[in-house]
Amino acid sequence: MNIKQVEQTTGLTARQIREYEKIGLIPAITRTPSGYRDYSQDSIERLQFIKRARDVDFSLAEIKVLLAMQDNPCRNNSEVKALTAQHIVTLNEKIEQLQAMKSTLQVWHDSCKGDGTAECGILDKLVIKE
Repeated sequence: MNIKQVEQTTGLTARQIREYEKIGLIPAITRTPSGYRDYSQDSIERLQFIKRARDVDFSLAEIKVLLAMQDNPCRNNSEVKALTAQHIVTLNEKIEQLQAMKSTLQVWHDSCKGDGTAECGILDKLVIKE
């Protein structure tokens, strides 16, 4: 399968696919006699695994660990669960940070009348030196 077909199948961009190959998340891809990459079904399945992991915000380092676990027939599922539990903690921290940002932005938004004048509470908040 060529890279364009892999893009359509996986939902990844050609750039992402090449990057994942470059950093070793997928094995080196064989090439056709004319030099084009020729992706195997195993590579496509691995790329789909990576895409699903990225969709839930696993880092590339975490994905590398998950792939190693996936590749290990003697894997310990408690390690996979622990990695996922830690990721949930990280996501909860990000959610708290995003909620704090949203609250700040809401206060700023409310401080701007939006009445077409030059005065803007949002810009005033951005230039305050503390």
